[in-house]
Amino acid sequence: MTEPRFRFRLYVLTSCVMVGFGALLSRLHDFQINRREEFLKQVPGNRTVTIREPGIRGEIIDRNGIALATNTREYEVSFNLQEIYAAYRRQHLDDPKLDRLTTEGGMMRKRTEKDIVSVVNQFIIPRLVEKKLAKNYNAGALRAHFLTHGGLVPFSYRADLTYDEFARFAEMNLELPGVYLDSKPERVYPYGTLASHVLGYLKQWEKGDIPEDARRRFDHYIGEDKGQAGIESTMDQILRGPEGEKKMLKNEKGGIMGLLGYTRPAAGAKIELTLDARVQYLAETTLRHVGRAACVVMEVDTGEVLAMASVPDYNPNLFIPSIEPKQFNAYNTNRSHPFNNRCISAYTPGSTFKIGTALSGAVKGMATRVFSCDGYVAYGNAKVGCWIWNQHKGNHGSETLPIAIKQSCNPYFNKVANTIGAKAMVDGFTMLGFGKPTGVPLPGESPGVILGNRAWRASHAGRSLTPHDIALFSIGQSVTATPLQLCAMVSTVANGGKYYQPRLVKKATAVDGTVLIPDKPKLEVDLLKEGVKDSDLELIRQGMRMAVNEPGGTAGRAKLPDIQIAAKTGTAQVSLALKTHNSWMIAFAPFEKPKYAICVLVEDGKSGGKVCGPLVQHIIRGLIARDNGMKLTLQPQTEYGGHRDPIEEVAPLENLPATEPIADAGETGDEVESTTLPPISPETENDKPPVAAPTLTPEVDDEGTVIPRAKPVENP
Repeated sequence: MTEPRFRFRLYVLTSCVMVGFGALLSRLHDFQINRREEFLKQVPGNRTVTIREPGIRGEIIDRNGIALATNTREYEVSFNLQEIYAAYRRQHLDDPKLDRLTTEGGMMRKRTEKDIVSVVNQFIIPRLVEKKLAKNYNAGALRAHFLTHGGLVPFSYRADLTYDEFARFAEMNLELPGVYLDSKPERVYPYGTLASHVLGYLKQWEKGDIPEDARRRFDHYIGEDKGQAGIESTMDQILRGPEGEKKMLKNEKGGIMGLLGYTRPAAGAKIELTLDARVQYLAETTLRHVGRAACVVMEVDTGEVLAMASVPDYNPNLFIPSIEPKQFNAYNTNRSHPFNNRCISAYTPGSTFKIGTALSGAVKGMATRVFSCDGYVAYGNAKVGCWIWNQHKGNHGSETLPIAIKQSCNPYFNKVANTIGAKAMVDGFTMLGFGKPTGVPLPGESPGVILGNRAWRASHAGRSLTPHDIALFSIGQSVTATPLQLCAMVSTVANGGKYYQPRLVKKATAVDGTVLIPDKPKLEVDLLKEGVKDSDLELIRQGMRMAVNEPGGTAGRAKLPDIQIAAKTGTAQVSLALKTHNSWMIAFAPFEKPKYAICVLVEDGKSGGKVCGPLVQHIIRGLIARDNGMKLTLQPQTEYGGHRDPIEEVAPLENLPATEPIADAGETGDEVESTTLPPISPETENDKPPVAAPTLTPEVDDEGTVIPRAKPVENP
């Protein structure tokens, strides 16, 4: 019995000794390895301080070299709170409130009792007051910063110094331990809200962004801001420049004795966008005549986006250095959603999809077919009507493709689509870039919804498209698309059948001249190699020309007296119960030698012709004037909060008179019966009064509202 007890006691003693040695080794490792630098800094004598500086963010410019996002030089005063506290301790060893002994984990430790705010207010601020350089600061933020970062991350005290203040600070900088004076680049967007959805905004770096080895490498760590939206986000890695490193020699009192070495931070890549800042300004100011809208302007021969405008908008400058909570809350509670880039958001496209149906039919040899409009097409208990039947119980009779486009006849395109079948429709629209992102470097681009494609089948297992589904598909109901996708499609029609991938970044170049993104258009599809004839494309182009320039066309509001525009309207039903619609117009110009493709969307617009027509007309007029040598306006853009009022009509802008009476003809978006429509945009948004009231004249409507006195349009 004695021997087992003896062994047990021996084991217990051995275990205790081992645990004790383990604890001792753990503490030795903590003091000698983990906290080595901390204790070395407390040894009297000179020491080296290493400061990490962030790289300089690259510029974002437009196609003509106009800076849309650049940097200004700011003079900043920052505090290394750990150094300030250590210097205070050295000079106030007799302060009874400085430390006290406490027991933690069985060991005696000193615990700091002196609040860092009190230290700064007693030790630093009075010297700044003497030089008239003091400024109010947030004591809570300073205290939280000290507890979170210690001395690794400097606390920014002032970043608004004038040059005179900078000089005075420089004179006394050596006298103030832990106080650093430096210049740094700060992001600025010179034109305010201009192209805000394309450019995006920045967010200040946070504690979680500091690499694991930063505490060993640096005494001070200053990180880079991060791109949070737009090009700033998607191109964040190449916009960031290489970091810099500064080594300074300090004496035991914290005074700076000299600079030991300095590797300057370098600039990131310069990104040249395809945008033209003046065309962007034209598009944005035009859209401010309505509440919530989008506009895309493209060069038809390259796929380059000249303008991508979305309203309402926001000011990215307000995020520098950080946005005020009140302002951020105002953006988030604006139910018109100013952060939403409507150009890459999906909406029901309505009759603009008839151009895609025509192209899909042309692949299968349908472009020269004649179909009859009897007013509607019945599919079992469901019926898809033509606007002329809904308004006047009439019909269009036999139609060719150009006439059907001009008159926006639903039955014609229903019959084309059901003749070629579901697969041909899906293949045709997929070839035209629908149902998938275009690939522009912007976050959150919607692919849209195409009935019957792979993504749709994945969520509708075992379901086949019915003739009624195909009919709705053909006229842009029960499907969704983005303004950018529709603009790329009309660009393909205009240029002779070449589908170019939409381009937003023209070129990206590193500081050393290395081209990171080359300036090269990307041809995705040539329709002439897919079965479409040039004569087929000409029939579609003629139909779009007739829609604008001939009586009975639905796009007459876009007409100009001195240039022919080709266009197609659309009025899409969004909510049957709420009677809400979105209005569209896609167009290209000049008709004889196409150069520009345009897509305009207006949320809760009641008519593609009467709402979007004047907007398209105004933008094209500006583009043509630009080509004729006129310099378009460009100036800083202010915020536009938008509104949620229905838009019945937009009067001609700048009082440009119509050259002749315009027929009250066109689809309303309400021709579809017994149809479940997908939700497109939130219906619970907060009403916000418009910054600039739209010019409205709700009297006639060539696209949307039924006007009792209007007469049926005769067949040409």
